[in-house]
Amino acid sequence: MASKKAFALRIDEDLLKAVEKWAADEFRSSNGQLEWIINKALKEAGRLK
Repeated sequence: MASKKAFALRIDEDLLKAVEKWAADEFRSSNGQLEWIINKALKEAGRLK
């Protein structure tokens, strides 16, 4: 299992609010939602198996 690494993220306030709303709609944390979005984008771009 891959370990997770914490890091700071600077993000526009409106963008963060949209992510938080989407996360709540999907019953995820904001962090979990960002991980899901990034994972999906990487897979769709062919950069992650």
